[in-house]
Amino acid sequence: MRFSQVPVCRNCLEGLKPFPTGTLCARCGLPVESETVLEGSGLCGECRVGPTEFNWARGYGEYDGVLRHLIHLLKYAGMRPLARPLAERLASLLAQAGPVDLIVPVPLHRRRRWSRGFNQAELLAEALGRLSGLPVETSVLRRYRPTLSQTGLTREQRRQNVKGAFRAGHPGRIAGKNVALVDDVITTGATVDACAAVLKRAGAAGVVVLAIARARVRIGELEPVQPTVPNRSPAREVSCGTA
Repeated sequence: MRFSQVPVCRNCLEGLKPFPTGTLCARCGLPVESETVLEGSGLCGECRVGPTEFNWARGYGEYDGVLRHLIHLLKYAGMRPLARPLAERLASLLAQAGPVDLIVPVPLHRRRRWSRGFNQAELLAEALGRLSGLPVETSVLRRYRPTLSQTGLTREQRRQNVKGAFRAGHPGRIAGKNVALVDDVITTGATVDACAAVLKRAGAAGVVVLAIARARVRIGELEPVQPTVPNRSPAREVSCGTA
């Protein structure tokens, strides 16, 4: 895709940097300050305490700065052309994820999807499908119960918020398959873990999680974050305010 087709400045897209692989939890992808935090196991404290339903999870970069701003432009300002260049970052994670048979986006409840007009995870999944040639299944995972926004909730509150919110449909389409679950941001991992549990109960052989960004905060109180998006402009390129 030409940069002129994307409603952000060239420098923002070219300047996105991935996490250094040596400072991530081997399972959930949580970034840590140094490898000593992993205590020689390769796992963060949460993953050492108990297993996750997903087999492996990664965010491309930190949920901060330019990357966070671009996600907000997609999610809250409706700049859908951003899905393609962001999905290119997901493709780099897909190459590390092991065997994958199909791609599934984290679903929105129908009310929120109607209000927003789209599901940003679905846009990312479809763009990743076109880049990778893998099939994308948008109907095998449904959010049947509306949930509160996860912003500002603690890890345990997030788990309770999404408990029982997801159900699987068309289990024959995922039985025995290795699934790549796609979302925009991983914070505590509560949402993607709940989705992975549903997919595995429906017969998925394994679930890896791919996200554009990963937050460093995982436990304790998470401060509410207000999306920062500029006023829409007819210009084809929008400055991200980071020059």
